[in-house]
Amino acid sequence: MTSKFLTARSTLSSTLLLSALTATTAVFAQAEPDVDGKNRPVWEAGLAAFGGGSPAYPGAEERVSRAIALPWFVYRGEVFRADGGTFGARVVKSQAMEIDIGFAGALGASSDDVEVRKGMPDLGFQFEFGPRARFILSNPTPDSVVRLEVPLRAVLEFKDGIKQRGFSFEPRLSYANRELGGGFGPGWGLTASASVVIGDRKLNQYLYGVDNAFATPTRSAYTAKSGIVSPRLQVALSHKLNKDVRLFGFTRYDFTGSGANKDSPLHIKNGGASFGLGAVWTIGRSSEMTSY
Repeated sequence: MTSKFLTARSTLSSTLLLSALTATTAVFAQAEPDVDGKNRPVWEAGLAAFGGGSPAYPGAEERVSRAIALPWFVYRGEVFRADGGTFGARVVKSQAMEIDIGFAGALGASSDDVEVRKGMPDLGFQFEFGPRARFILSNPTPDSVVRLEVPLRAVLEFKDGIKQRGFSFEPRLSYANRELGGGFGPGWGLTASASVVIGDRKLNQYLYGVDNAFATPTRSAYTAKSGIVSPRLQVALSHKLNKDVRLFGFTRYDFTGSGANKDSPLHIKNGGASFGLGAVWTIGRSSEMTSY
């Protein structure tokens, strides 16, 4: 009993820590366009508040809404980094490309809140870890960049222990501009991206598979296939009110009708929009600057 309790407590602590790190990097990725070449503090710290809504999982009919306030930290080291939507190590850096090892994540969903999943196991917090290559295709202006990103990540579920749930691959074409100018005025930034989320058979089975034990008269057994989960478009707009406060908002749309497992009984909708609004308040920053 004690061993099980300690394991559960350890898993909960790890989940909370990884959720906080994932939320921190994800929030700051929306709040500040990721463009090199401008001197920025080596580290920054402060508070962030964020709220938004999204489908419970790609293809779900039910939506989940979340609000979170938490401390955040950015570190722009030559190797170790917590910036640009990831937390990890940059192992290769040149003018044309870089390779880092970092993580991303997705919050889980209770099956009690999703009609077609009632009686099935909950979807736990999903932690994604692995390498990412980023190729700089163009710098239209000194304040903007066009990149091709190629991340390959293992997906781990933190729920009643740690389970490996397969691999995800999400090639992404992105555009970031930290100073739009024009009619927007100073302090406005934009990030836009188009990507395709691809899962191996194990990951897609976790999202869309129905084992025989969970089949019902209205939910047939289903074995998922590897392939596309969803093409995805995302746009984020940010505004720097002053040197310490930045507001941001984003919207994302998943075209799940193009997925390899759209015939799954758990796949209900062929598209779904996500959105979020938030603010970042910088309380402290280093005097040392870097252009990394």
